Amino acid sequence: MRVFRHYSELPENARGAVVAIGNFDGIHRGHQAIIDEAGRMARGMAAPLAVLTFEPHPRSFFRPDQPPFRLTPFRIKARLIQSLGVDELFVLSFDETLSRLTAERFVADVLVAGLGIRHAVVGDNFAFGHRRGGNAEILASLGEIAGFGVTCLTRVRGPAEEIYSSTRVRDYLQAGNPTRAALLLGRYWEIEGRVQPGDRRGRVLGYPTANLALDGFLEPARGVYAVRAGIDRGHEIQWHAGVANLGVRPMFDGNTLLLETHLFDFSDEIYGRHLRVALVDHLRPEMKFDSVDDLIAEMTEDSRRARIILASERWEHNWPATPFRPAKEKPKKAP
Repeated sequence: MRVFRHYSELPENARGAVVAIGNFDGIHRGHQAIIDEAGRMARGMAAPLAVLTFEPHPRSFFRPDQPPFRLTPFRIKARLIQSLGVDELFVLSFDETLSRLTAERFVADVLVAGLGIRHAVVGDNFAFGHRRGGNAEILASLGEIAGFGVTCLTRVRGPAEEIYSSTRVRDYLQAGNPTRAALLLGRYWEIEGRVQPGDRRGRVLGYPTANLALDGFLEPARGVYAVRAGIDRGHEIQWHAGVANLGVRPMFDGNTLLLETHLFDFSDEIYGRHLRVALVDHLRPEMKFDSVDDLIAEMTEDSRRARIILASERWEHNWPATPFRPAKEKPKKAP
């Protein structure tokens, strides 16, 4: 997959794509359906499949002082998009200039003059242009004039008629329900980064941990989780069962937010390695204990419970999941 951070002066073979457009934070099953539909149309037209997205997320641009909310910082989002078979990823810098483009200018300058798209695929809650002045209907009308087609997909719903949305995923994670979040995502939600040195207190307690900061990630419910941890070995990701505490360690620190992961039956040195930690189940809230002995006893119980959960749960780290197709498509205009 080729990644372009601009839309002008593109190589000719990067133009003329079928393009899925959106923020795509989380790449949940609804996002997968949009990209899957764009892929189906691209194959039918013998055209490249592309995704057009924005960095930073517009919400971060307009409300920079709010706490991190991203489900998928760019590195993760790009990896997930690539795994869906996308040929080109266009990442536009969302800045003051882009935010002031009207819907008409965005279509003329970016989609037509820049990308030369053949077809666009969007969700039915799609909005674009200055002050969100454009929507799918307006995009279809402008596309008819400019010579490209538009397909708008109704939002995908799961078996319980729940809409797949990034907001719902965030709500479940912050409520301590990673299992429900995983049903919307099609995979377990992950936190990843470089393993950083700690105070090695875990070794003293008998539970050495690999520590990750949450820089740029949404903060889910604090507490102890059953997890799967993937160590990047360069040529492969090696997955291990484990238990993790997400919080500020009230008995020892009380200030620094960390994800501390203990890998079961593992003793290798992995400082500096890239680690992916998938949250499988929330075991309990973070707690302050009366003594270190009480803490160790609870950590032992946490590990026992995590081992049982992970042994019985169906672990599928291969992704993407089988994409959902909406019950009904709404093609706005033919190409």
